[in-house]
Formats: sequence, structure tokens, C-alpha cells
Amino acid sequence: MPDAFTTRVLQVTTGSAEVVHDLTADCEAFLRAAADGRDGLLNIFVPHATAGIAVLETGAGSDDDLLSALHVLLPADDRWQHRHGSPGHGRDHVLPALVPPHATLPVVDGRLELGTWQSVCLVDTNKDNPRRQVRLSFLA
Repeated sequence: MPDAFTTRVLQVTTGSAEVVHDLTADCEAFLRAAADGRDGLLNIFVPHATAGIAVLETGAGSDDDLLSALHVLLPADDRWQHRHGSPGHGRDHVLPALVPPHATLPVVDGRLELGTWQSVCLVDTNKDNPRRQVRLSFLA
């Protein structure tokens, strides 16, 4: 099957603050070119030890709530054995155990099948690394 698998790497600048960065528009743009009306799967992968991919509502406070919850679960203090970079940076290396570095989502008729309020987001709590790569892969 020609063009059964297509991939693209996005360069995302997250800056020096913790962020939930919405990737939904990037995913949709990729699928317009890669899926061409076909059904399949979209895999989103961030090849970093301190970032994750989440599917959640954005814009109504849920993104801020996620960051607040992560602060409670993973405080940025000196309890972490992994110590380099900013104070509390060891927590950033635990993040992918709670917010995995990947998601696989259905594509129907070339369109990403998300719920009404769902968005695909990069979750980045690492203030020391302002540039991220995100790999989008479509399998028809």
C-alpha cells in the first residue's frame, strides 16, 4: 500500500515556563496532507525524557488545573535524586510516567476523531529546555 505510513517532526518552542501547548491544529494540518481522506491512526510522540502528550480540554482552565495537579504530585523541590539543572528538575524526569510521551488516536475519513472539547497537547514542565520536537506519524 503506497503512502501507508507518513511522518513529520514539528519543532515546538515552549519557552522558560511550564506549559500545556495545544498541538491540535498542527495534527489536523498534518492529517490534511498525510491522510488524504483515509482512515487510520495518528501517533504523537515527544522524544524527550521530560515532556509528555495529553488529550484534554484546553482554554477553560483544565490546562492550568493539570499543571497545578502536577505541582502537587511532583513538587519542584530538593527531594529528587536526579539533580541537575533548575531546582526540582528531577520531577521533570518523573513526568513521563504520569503524562506519557506518546498518544495514538483514531483518524476517520482523514480527520482526527476527538471528543467535543478534547485537544492534543504537549505537556512540558522542564524550564531548562525551551525547544521540543514532536513526531507526528500517520498509519493508514
